[in-house]
Amino acid sequence: MTKNDDRLFLITGATGNTGRTAARLLLERGHRVRAFVHREDDRSRQLAAAGAETVVGDLLGLHDVGSALRGVSGAYFCYPIAPGLLDATVTFAQAATEAGVRSVVNMSQISARREAVSDQARQHWLAERLLDRTSMLTTHLRPTFFTEWISWWWGRQGDEGVLRLPFGNGRHAPVTGADQAYVIAAVLERPEPHDRQVYPLHGPVEMDHHGIAEAVSRALGIPVTYEPISVEEFADGLASQGAPSHLIQHLSNVAVDYRNGVFRGTNNLIEVIGDRSPLTVEEFVIGRRHDFDHNGPRFTPPKPAPDGSWRHITASRIRGLHPHRR
Repeated sequence: MTKNDDRLFLITGATGNTGRTAARLLLERGHRVRAFVHREDDRSRQLAAAGAETVVGDLLGLHDVGSALRGVSGAYFCYPIAPGLLDATVTFAQAATEAGVRSVVNMSQISARREAVSDQARQHWLAERLLDRTSMLTTHLRPTFFTEWISWWWGRQGDEGVLRLPFGNGRHAPVTGADQAYVIAAVLERPEPHDRQVYPLHGPVEMDHHGIAEAVSRALGIPVTYEPISVEEFADGLASQGAPSHLIQHLSNVAVDYRNGVFRGTNNLIEVIGDRSPLTVEEFVIGRRHDFDHNGPRFTPPKPAPDGSWRHITASRIRGLHPHRR
């Protein structure tokens, strides 16, 4: 793409895992970028310093969204796990139609489907159908679990780490937000071949959480184990942290989806569309080692053992239960 390309792209969620890198890539490729953010902070100021026009607004506000979409050729629409997704999608679709926006890349999720029990997942499916009814060139991305989730749910005590999650022996191929951003940028730049496509996005290696723990262990050089817990304990832990009920309902139900294989799979879409080799879990952890020096923001320890440790199952016990794992 030449530096003469004068198209303007709107990136919502511009300080998040996918939006931040998508904005940077488009700027580096000579495009104009308008970064839609919820508030000004160091991340938004970094985008401004890189050349983006930053606007502060609410995705549920028709005036905010309409103003942000003026003059925009293509937009990336990304709404958080929170109430209001359908309202925000309707607002975006109307404002984009009025502004003459030509294309949209919509961040959905792999569990989006009509029969989803998760409210958020079912609403993502409905949001896809709504955007398909507009005149915009529309592409939906359905990633599996982000690799970043590993650091969010990570627990650290001394020289040992643990992942306490309700995913049983389910499997997925973790994918980073930065890798997904290469697909977002590529589709925004050339939307025509991707119109009305639904792209599941996966990382390079499918594994269960025992395998993920082993990959983290290799990267950090410390023992790391996966401790499966019940969905009920997981939900109670989120509630104890003050997590919103919408988030708890969503994560509890996608945990069941995960056990049932909904998040499985691998493909080469990031390489083919984004021209990017996606990071492995080990590469991600090595690059973000500082995030693993302490507990992640969503880690919930079990009740303390008699010796004061929060470890219910020791590393040696885990290895004994899974002798084929090293």
